[in-house]
Amino acid sequence: MAFTKEILDQILKDYKGSDDVFGPDGIIKQFSKAVIERAMEAELTAQLGYEKNEQGEKTTLNRRNGKTTKVLRTDQGPLEIETPRDRNGDFDPKIVPKHQREWKGFDDKILSMYALGLSTRQISEHLKEIYNVEVSPELISRVTDEVKEMLIEWRNRALDSIYPVLFMDAIRLNIREDAQVKKKVIYLALAIRLDGQKEILGLWVSENEGSKFWLAVMNELKNRGVKDVLIACVDGLTGFPDAIATIFPKTDVQLCMVHMVRNSCKFVSWKDRKVVASGLKNIYLAASEEAAMQAMDNFSKAWDKKYPVISKSWRNRWSEVIPFLKFSPEIRRAVYTTNAIESVNYAIRKSTNNRLSFPNDEAALKLVFMTLQRIAKKWTMPIKDWGSALNQFSIIYGDRVPI
Repeated sequence: MAFTKEILDQILKDYKGSDDVFGPDGIIKQFSKAVIERAMEAELTAQLGYEKNEQGEKTTLNRRNGKTTKVLRTDQGPLEIETPRDRNGDFDPKIVPKHQREWKGFDDKILSMYALGLSTRQISEHLKEIYNVEVSPELISRVTDEVKEMLIEWRNRALDSIYPVLFMDAIRLNIREDAQVKKKVIYLALAIRLDGQKEILGLWVSENEGSKFWLAVMNELKNRGVKDVLIACVDGLTGFPDAIATIFPKTDVQLCMVHMVRNSCKFVSWKDRKVVASGLKNIYLAASEEAAMQAMDNFSKAWDKKYPVISKSWRNRWSEVIPFLKFSPEIRRAVYTTNAIESVNYAIRKSTNNRLSFPNDEAALKLVFMTLQRIAKKWTMPIKDWGSALNQFSIIYGDRVPI
């Protein structure tokens, strides 16, 4: 239904400024009250089968029985409405159910602030300041508890049959268990789909990683529909190569270059970091394995005396460093450019910085999940040069890549 110019002119005839429309006693608030109350009257009429004040024989013994008043929390502040009643007490309006105290959008606002990492107290204070609405901690807890069902459904959803690239990463959080705060790890799987779009496949929480843990994760992905992964890019996760080789034996495992460089630079003084990082870049950007080994030797000559641990760590893991050297530049960028996973980790850390610890695993997973839902809305474009990368994938992996 569209409002005619005449109706709008009538509504705005005394308009003097934005407060007349959006203010605490503005037109929007008055209009919301009128619409809600009129809709409830219509619902009760439909349920009883006769109009208000209608004369004559009725098809039911149930009758209207006055009204009750309650206050809704709305975007325009508190809104007092009158809810019609029936004698039998059967009437439960759909537009604002009996026990509902919010009017459209309030739960979303609470969840949005929760996803940003605000505590229950901070959310309550913010809503009071912005909307002049008193929101109890119990209400906020009830709303955020609804995330649990969303999380369960999300963690069990069906997945695509093939993912060209899979990143596995972890973030550490303080979580309370048995009256003690422990440092636990939340692992997440970020994949690149065949259309080049990013997708978080799942979340898992654990104190320790190992082959048994990763085997369970890989089996879960398989049970949810994943049949093949072309390349898995990880940060040296203990037991992961053996686990993925068991479930997805054709998958190439590649160490994440961003993490390799970052871990190497931990040993480097600030003034040397830029030069050291540039030397390491020559290794993973080499045109071939032979050129990469030559770059590795050059790096050793330049830095082994000052930072001997770096070249030693690269040589010890050489078999996991070089797999992507067989790929084209387009695929290499898809594999070693982990901007996606880094942006995810940054958003999670930003959301969790306000929390010294979480009361349990579920609370930590809920906040991380809401953070992921928020940032995933920004993933609207495939990664750069994905078309060229996919063509290369189809040539290298043949029938494993559906066309």
